[in-house]
Amino acid sequence: MTVPESVLIRLKDAVGAKGFSTDPAEIAPHLEEWRGKYHGHSPLLLKPASAAEVSAVLRICHETGTHVVPQGGNTGLVGGQIPFNGEVLLSTKRLNKVRAVDESGMTLTAEAGVTLAEIQHEAAERYLLFPLSLASEGSCSIGGNIATNAGGTHVLRYGMTRALVLGLEVVLPDGTVLEMLRALHKDNSGYDLKQVFIGSEGTLGIITAATLRLFPKPDASVTALAAVPSPDAAVKLLGAMQSQTGGLLSAFELIPRIALEFVTRHIDGTRDPLDTPSPWYVLIEATGGRHATLEASFEDALAAAVSSGLVSDAVVASSATQGAALWKLRESISEAQKREGASIKHDIAVPVAAIPAFLAKATPAVRAAAPGARPVSFGHLGDGNIHFNFNSPAPGDDSSFLALWDEVQQVVHDIVKEFGGSISAEHGIGVMKRDSLPRYKSHEELDAMRALKAAFDPRNILNPGKMIPPVLRL
Repeated sequence: MTVPESVLIRLKDAVGAKGFSTDPAEIAPHLEEWRGKYHGHSPLLLKPASAAEVSAVLRICHETGTHVVPQGGNTGLVGGQIPFNGEVLLSTKRLNKVRAVDESGMTLTAEAGVTLAEIQHEAAERYLLFPLSLASEGSCSIGGNIATNAGGTHVLRYGMTRALVLGLEVVLPDGTVLEMLRALHKDNSGYDLKQVFIGSEGTLGIITAATLRLFPKPDASVTALAAVPSPDAAVKLLGAMQSQTGGLLSAFELIPRIALEFVTRHIDGTRDPLDTPSPWYVLIEATGGRHATLEASFEDALAAAVSSGLVSDAVVASSATQGAALWKLRESISEAQKREGASIKHDIAVPVAAIPAFLAKATPAVRAAAPGARPVSFGHLGDGNIHFNFNSPAPGDDSSFLALWDEVQQVVHDIVKEFGGSISAEHGIGVMKRDSLPRYKSHEELDAMRALKAAFDPRNILNPGKMIPPVLRL
């Protein structure tokens, strides 16, 4: 679309001299997502510093039919934050204040542009915990985390972002400000409207602030890397560790041998902590209070797993530094994959018990469609979310390999559906999966989604073309 100059002038006036940019060099980093798969263009970057300024912008856009794409830290992986058709781009980075922390009530209220790492730090300063944890936490924003219902490594213990939000401040497409920043753990006074906006990918309203749920900071933490012979053994180990630690596991991450090789090859300061290679590993973390017999029960459970053959070897971190080194192996996989060459990625979820059977069926199916593809299946086994990724067969094959993306994706997603799973566990739909969504969701579900979009955004100005597939019925 082409935005009239008269509208651009009004939008600039709404946010003031510090609140916009037309400099191509400043706008450019906002137009490409991290993996380089999506590129966009925009005539104007808006940087509002308050909900009132966001409201003024959206009133103008609603009146003039101007499309606007909201963006947080630009760490999304499905293209949901990219302006593809010359839309105005609205960044929340100047909405960057922590408004309040209630230590006794264990809540924190922050604006949308505050980074996840800053939220974690503010909580930790008060010996509290905000448990959402992502590899991009230094740059992703809490507003973006909420808009995409981010997952991360601690969903097993604390749930998705949806479970961590008590209240929201949201600006609707017509500029109306919904003030719902309630710090209540119980509130049955009508529809829970905040849930409509969590995971809506900026298509229904722009989140400008949130009240978040905090937790007591654990006094004790135990981290281990265990070698297992198979995904089936990993699932059995999950059950055993959960049972024997009294449900204190906070993370349980599956790692294939190839991922560990990629990381130690490409990421400085990493090494294989075990003497003998194993086809699979799990990174396990448990947390609890200082008086809990956490370490003993954790190590007893691991020892029992070794005796039963579920685990062939394991290393338990003896210090926070060693624990961080084990976590670095897991958190560096995506970066290592990027350095290894092109990859086709899937963010899927199936029931935990079905993960071994899914991997056994889907891996050869992808290799049949893309001969030589190297499977790198890793992630949050504890909650059923696997990053089912494949790297190109060898350096130099990138373009021909990436040309198979759509074909491979459909192969994978069809098998996910067979197992009663989801084609998007935590990354969202964006544009990447929008057009395939009707293949995996019912007409009734999609019609309900379209009805919500029409009710909140009848002029379709907010993040148009994202998440909601067009009606294509025969």
